[in-house]
Amino acid sequence: MLATEVFARHAARFRNEPLHEDVLHHAKRAVIDWYASLYPGLNAPAVQALEGVLSDDLDRGAARLARGRPATARAAALIHGTAAHAAEVDDSFRDAMLHPGAPTIAAALAAAQVAGANGLDFLRGVVLGYEVSTRIGVTMGRAHYKYWHNTGTMGSFGAVAAAGALLNLDEPAFAHALAIAGTFTAGLQQAFRLETMVKPLHAGRAAEAGLLAAQLAARGVRCSLDVLDGEAGLGRAMSAGPDWSQVGATLGQDFHIMRLTFKNHIGCGHTFPAIDGVLELQRRHGFTHADVEGLHVATYKSALEIACHAQPRSAAEARFSLHYVVATALVHGSVRLAAYEPARLEDLATRAMMSRITAVVDSEIDAGFPGRRAARVEVILRDGRRFTHFQPHRKGDPELPLSDAELSDKLIELTAPVIGNGPARALLDRLWVLDTCDELP
Repeated sequence: MLATEVFARHAARFRNEPLHEDVLHHAKRAVIDWYASLYPGLNAPAVQALEGVLSDDLDRGAARLARGRPATARAAALIHGTAAHAAEVDDSFRDAMLHPGAPTIAAALAAAQVAGANGLDFLRGVVLGYEVSTRIGVTMGRAHYKYWHNTGTMGSFGAVAAAGALLNLDEPAFAHALAIAGTFTAGLQQAFRLETMVKPLHAGRAAEAGLLAAQLAARGVRCSLDVLDGEAGLGRAMSAGPDWSQVGATLGQDFHIMRLTFKNHIGCGHTFPAIDGVLELQRRHGFTHADVEGLHVATYKSALEIACHAQPRSAAEARFSLHYVVATALVHGSVRLAAYEPARLEDLATRAMMSRITAVVDSEIDAGFPGRRAARVEVILRDGRRFTHFQPHRKGDPELPLSDAELSDKLIELTAPVIGNGPARALLDRLWVLDTCDELP
């Protein structure tokens, strides 16, 4: 069977299977984290620009935006997908080098609103989207990630699978929807190596592309079903000709949605093992940033390639600066939204600390990527003492997960400044019982 057919057959079966309690719980965790990521991104410049450009698609349509404004489904998917990735606090599935939530849940919500789906059906679509996109991402591998932004490329498959489930596509239409989405995949890593507003748009476009592909397939549009694994397909064009034979081997048995990483800091996730390592050394030995003569970080190659801005000039660059976020953690004790405010970006103590940080690739750590995100941190103090710590995982990874309480706190922290504490808590309460709700938030 072709890869699109493997997923379509699974989707047909999955529609009628009960959701295991643990899977359902993790789906709700993913949706809670998505809303925590969505609200702080709503005022991002790219999102504001989108709302202006898409004005003809707003104040009408069967979908609605987070603040209640009516919208067409495609506009809602595009805006929400972009907003959920804009603040750099959304989830990831590390083996696929993918932020699946932003595009998948944005498309699922738009499709569910159009279809009048209940909370349980919405969650089922979300689960399917995660399972499909992450497996395609794992198959495409590190060769794909060298040039492509997986959230924009692989994210379209999560979006189409979730939307296809909620639009009740039959098995043949579902396969064609996946194939159509395969022709829509896009998003270059080079687009955010310099100053940019474009990165979150990759997630939004993936959400829109997936939804559109599902809508087209529902109306009978067809596409070559070997678009993933064919001689001129996605695997050869955008990777190194990967083996697709096992792409669906664990479907329905190993649920990837249960192994997500939820961010405990704000910024590029590749920097998080270094942040965690530095904070752990500080906790153990009680030094301050003023005591530090030098700080050395050894990590994997992609962390240095992507979090590459040694002297960030803007909040966007600071989010992708290993030097900046590690220095911020040492000086201020955490890396939250306040880290990217103008005053913090020019903070003299942080800038001075940045000048004492060096970062290199460690071949052993790099060999473990993407399945393990690690860093080795060494601190040299002015009194001559040296402390070293190996951080094998990030806080928020499956090995060091955020608890339900910590995830709830994250939602309140990030949404309350936007919608108020009362509405934020009401939203959280509803999301924890979403599977029992006839209507979506």
